[in-house]
Amino acid sequence: MEARVPLSIVLRDWGRLGLTGFGGPPAHVAMLRELCVERNHWIEPQEFEDANAACGLLPGPASTQLAIYCAQRVAGRAGAVVGGLAFIVPGLVMIIALAAIFLASAPPEWLRGVGAGAGAAVLAVVLRVGWDLARASLAPHAGFRLWRAALYIAVGAAVTILFGAWVVAALLGCGLVELLIRRGSREAAAFSPAMLLLAVAGAAAIPALAWTAFKVGALSYGGGFVIVPIMQQDAVEVYGWMTEPQFLNAVALGQVTPGPVVQTVAVVGYAAAGVGGALLASFVAFAPSMLIVIAGGSRFLQLRRNPNARAFLDGAGPAAIGAIFGAFVPLAAGVDFTWQWVVAAVAALLLFGARLGVVPTLLLAAGAGAVAAIAGLPVPASA
Repeated sequence: MEARVPLSIVLRDWGRLGLTGFGGPPAHVAMLRELCVERNHWIEPQEFEDANAACGLLPGPASTQLAIYCAQRVAGRAGAVVGGLAFIVPGLVMIIALAAIFLASAPPEWLRGVGAGAGAAVLAVVLRVGWDLARASLAPHAGFRLWRAALYIAVGAAVTILFGAWVVAALLGCGLVELLIRRGSREAAAFSPAMLLLAVAGAAAIPALAWTAFKVGALSYGGGFVIVPIMQQDAVEVYGWMTEPQFLNAVALGQVTPGPVVQTVAVVGYAAAGVGGALLASFVAFAPSMLIVIAGGSRFLQLRRNPNARAFLDGAGPAAIGAIFGAFVPLAAGVDFTWQWVVAAVAALLLFGARLGVVPTLLLAAGAGAVAAIAGLPVPASA
């Protein structure tokens, strides 16, 4: 990939995306296409579409991987590093600052109301995101493949609800099953269960926060919201870094700040070990995306045409969507008061009925929470 654009331009343009990239992956893809294809003609339309599709086949934050790929395509490997950091860092700084405010030992009551309102609306966001992803995932399939995809969704949801700590194994297992069905056991030998067990066993040596962040960045399929059940189990149930309401706040902060939703892991890191924990978790979560795209080089686009990769993702992808649906149950445990359920119901009406965007819905819910706190309604206690 020949470097054609100065690094200063990459820093400026990708930094602008990092500052204004509200709205999640669809908005990020649209902004990257406008920058690289329509306005500057750095990348051909078909290549951009192929790259976007290839990112959907990779674990981790797809829109971040696409941003890194585009930066590498126009400015070489140095451009990938500069563009990736410019895309990630602005939102990361914002979300760490907000984490310090929302996770303070004694935040004001109105601010706790803001978190409680936005957190309640997250339940509706989870259902809306899961619904949209499920429709898109099932649409290309028919017959037995459709039934298998629906079964993978059910498996992902059930494992998330009943055995949250095993959600990653469920995603990998569904992907492996589909690969075995499509390609036969001989061609799928590289993905054997023995190798999966070795990988899981090896993870025991990794410190807890780094392992949690690694799962978020390298073992999650299906887009930003699949990280919710992966993080929730570790952050709340296993290690107790956060309370359930605080985790709901973290998910809301990941939605209302610019940049990739995966930056939610920084809030978990902050709760576990302060600013250092936030930076460590972010580095571990985003490093796989950077390494995959930079190391992939010219072979990156071939992933889309790889039948084994496509088969594996046809199993892991629906299971990840099921995990998003399943996340509703543990997240609901963080909603303590009747007024929060009212906010969640109104948010669902806005998202499904009025088709309002996620960020405006969360901001309205946050405002409703502030009003509720000022009016004297109960709010979650501070940590």
